[in-house]
Amino acid sequence: GPPIPLEKIVNMAPPFLLFLTIFFALLQNTPSFAFTPEHSSCTTPISLSRNSDLKVPTTTSLHLLHNRRSFLTTSHLSILTATVTLTTQPLLTAAAPLLTDKSTPDLPPFASTSITEAKNRFLLAIRDIDSLLANYDTISTNGDNVRLYLGTQGIKSHMYGISKVLKFLKDEAEDIVEYTEALNEFEAYLFQAEGAAYQSLFVEHSSAKSTPESLLRTAKGDVVMVRKFMGVMAVQLGMEV
Repeated sequence: GPPIPLEKIVNMAPPFLLFLTIFFALLQNTPSFAFTPEHSSCTTPISLSRNSDLKVPTTTSLHLLHNRRSFLTTSHLSILTATVTLTTQPLLTAAAPLLTDKSTPDLPPFASTSITEAKNRFLLAIRDIDSLLANYDTISTNGDNVRLYLGTQGIKSHMYGISKVLKFLKDEAEDIVEYTEALNEFEAYLFQAEGAAYQSLFVEHSSAKSTPESLLRTAKGDVVMVRKFMGVMAVQLGMEV
């Protein structure tokens, strides 16, 4: 049917409903809407225009009138021409504590027969190795810290008992031969990284020419290769890492 005249709406509708009706009607009939945020915090006016000659009154030019009709008619314009202030806060996510933190809990040995749980344990082990490499300078103040991440010292890392997990997952591989080769390489480099990190603890008291720093650099190179072959096995298992 024909549209209801604004005058009739003003006289009949409750104030709150009337405000919403006028507000959305104005939005639907307005062809342009400009809003341009800039950077993380901005103060940008909203501009509304029906044609080039329309002059929308600003908040300061509007006055509260005594009757309900004038008040509602002017109030919605005041709201629409008000300055909009947006403040965008970046999402803050707490970084996971390093395993060297005393608050890090011990992990139980893997004892599940679930493929899903085994893959999850493997994924968490990859994340521990990634954390080790990303924070190597901070962690490698001594060889035992590196060994903690490798799962050969203490039971805080998901690398603890990882060989058992990977052997359990072998039958899930797309190519069992390639998976087995990657597993063998993984275990070889893990053994070398563990050995270098362990030797760094005692080299100063031996006649060897190596230093703790040089051995820990060697261990880091082996950890890089450990991570490489973990990635190969993850692909064989259809995992996204």
